[in-house]
Formats: sequence, structure tokens, C-alpha cells
Amino acid sequence: MIEILSTGLPNTVQDLGRPGYLALGISHGGAMDSQALAIANFMLGNDRSAAGLEIALYPFRLKAHVDTALAITGADCPIHIDDRRYPPWWATTIRAGETLLVEAPRAGARSYIAFAGGLDLPSVMGSRATDVKGGFGGLAGRGLAHGDRLQLNSAVCPLPSTGLGVALEERQITGNATDSAIVLRVLPAAEFDAFTAQAQAAFTSSEWKITSEANRMGYRLSGETLSLTSPMELLSHGIVPGTVQVPPSGQPIVQLADANTCGGYPKIATVIEADLWRLAQAPIGARLRFVPVSIETATQALRIARQQLDALAGARNIRPGCPRPA
Repeated sequence: MIEILSTGLPNTVQDLGRPGYLALGISHGGAMDSQALAIANFMLGNDRSAAGLEIALYPFRLKAHVDTALAITGADCPIHIDDRRYPPWWATTIRAGETLLVEAPRAGARSYIAFAGGLDLPSVMGSRATDVKGGFGGLAGRGLAHGDRLQLNSAVCPLPSTGLGVALEERQITGNATDSAIVLRVLPAAEFDAFTAQAQAAFTSSEWKITSEANRMGYRLSGETLSLTSPMELLSHGIVPGTVQVPPSGQPIVQLADANTCGGYPKIATVIEADLWRLAQAPIGARLRFVPVSIETATQALRIARQQLDALAGARNIRPGCPRPA
């Protein structure tokens, strides 16, 4: 069992989501940075979809009431277990009575904590992910609160005495600093041609800032006003994470993990699936730049990302200086 000591409502239980229910009005949900959660699970020998914690508000503290192992990935945060310090993207043991502290990120926005065996919570429609809008999944369908206690599934996870870590090259250059724009690859969406030539050019040639209206449902951006060639009224239609909608204000909204399943705003583009983790790690105030790519490039990028995860599922990419487990 673990006990939550310090948290905020944006921190939730997540897994890889519940696909297949969009027609029923239920979002895919799951971890905003699904790659980070999957890798944390791989480091512990868990199934990639095991439930863990998504941390978006800091500092975060928990106390272990049993000996277990945990892995922390995602944002570059100072991490402490009692008086011991650990780097991000690291797996180690925590003993009963010890306290984990995850401080505010130096870079990135969301951290993921996986536990050996995963969190022992009821599955709702095939997932343990928290759906705050629907009020189900996770821990009673809500964010974490002080005093919450979560059970762990039984598991044995042998780790080297020094722990082990994963190093992915693209994760070392996560673009989330205020002095550089995060590059996101996009495909044109259904209504792309309904926007003026000036709006089309501005969308990919200018930078966009993530405003304070940003959460798991989506990020509202600020920048040049994107205009249509003529007024347009659309029936509500399906949307998915990564969809970039443009409301009458002309300021884009990028839909994310908890996006509504349908909407009527015209769509100018879609962020490719392989780049959604970059959005998940982009804090409020970060700047974005959209780069158009072909469907072939988008497909290849997703294939490579999945191959990387499959490789990690069978073999750990250990950081230098960390001994390989026997």
C-alpha cells in the first residue's frame, strides 16, 4: 500500500486508456505521455498498460507502507526517497516507512510513477484510467487527495542495488524551454482548405504559445488569428487527441487525452500520434511550431516509436554506470 501525503487534483491514476468507446461519448483518456508510462512499467517488468500515477502538480509526496519497487519517468524532476537523491527515468526500491518526494520539474510538465505489479484498482471498461469528466475509473473517478491509500498488486521485481535507468536520445532534448519552440509534426485536417491562404501559411510559419487554459482535455493556443475563407457551420463530428480545432476566435485548440469525442469547430490539422508526448511535456507558456509532414512520414514515425517500446519490453537500455541485472 502507498499513502498520498502531498498532491493536487490534477494528479490522477492513469494507464494507457480505454480505446473503443468514442461512439459512446467516452474519451480515450489514459496517460498524456503514454510512452513515459509504458517505459516506467517496462523498467519494473510490468505489462505496459499497468496503472500508475500521472503527476502534473508539484511537489508530490507519498509514503510506502510495504517494500516495493517504483520507476519515475517523464519530466526532469528532482527526486528524493528520504535523504537519497535519484535522477529521472530511474527505477529503484522503496522500503516500508520511506517517503518519495517529486519536486517541480526543471524541464517537462508531467511525471509518471509506476509500481512493481501496478496499482490494484477496479477495471472499468477495460481500463483503470481516471475519467474525471465521467467520474469513473482510477480512484473513484477523481484526482488524488491527501490521505488517499492505494493498494499495490503483488509482484517481485529484482533490481540492481543501485537501481537502473533508461536513456532515450529524443528524451534528452525535450523542447520545453521558453527559449526554443517545440516542433510538432502535423497532417492537414478535413477543413484545412477552408482556411485562407494567409491562415494556412501562418499556422506553419509562426509560433504559438500555450495559454493558461491548458489541461488534459486540450491546450488553447495564442498567436495569429486564423480565418476561414467564408463563414462555416458544421455538424458535430468525431475528434481525436491531436486534433487542432479553430473556434470563431481564430485561436487554435489542440485536443488531448481527455478530449471531447465530437465537436463542431473546423479542423486545420492533426498532431501526429508519435509527437503527442511532446505536447504532454509542454508546460504553460511554452511555444510551439507546427511542421507539415506526409502521411507516410507520420506512419513511419509511429512505427519507429512502437518498435522502440517493443525493444524496451524485452531488453532494458541501461544508463552508463548502472549494472545490468543478472
